[in-house]
Amino acid sequence: MRRRVANTGLAVQQACLEIVRELGLRKVSLGCLGSLPLKNEGVIRKAMAARRIITVDGCGNNCSRKVVEAAGLTVAKALELVRDTGAKKIPLSRDLQTGPKPVDDYILRSDVEAIKALIRAAIEEA
Repeated sequence: MRRRVANTGLAVQQACLEIVRELGLRKVSLGCLGSLPLKNEGVIRKAMAARRIITVDGCGNNCSRKVVEAAGLTVAKALELVRDTGAKKIPLSRDLQTGPKPVDDYILRSDVEAIKALIRAAIEEA
């Protein structure tokens, strides 16, 4: 099985974790996307109880948004790092086959900060 990884997905994951740390779990939470198509009742109830669902994707594939919508949930705001910030997606598949660098070498701090700003704005929207 060939793994598909890109810098944009890593940057989005980093940004989301930082937002949760900075704003706290009373304000923002992360959900288990993999549980949605499996119809995990606890995860679906948690998502349905959220005031708003904001998806954050690294690229135009919009996997997070599509998984949430396929589960029958409404996305209030769909963010995408490449479209919304102009970040460049760089597939890391060659590096994974020959020996990857440390993960932080693939994440641009400017991409993380840009998507964090968009997440903050989406959270603050009424």
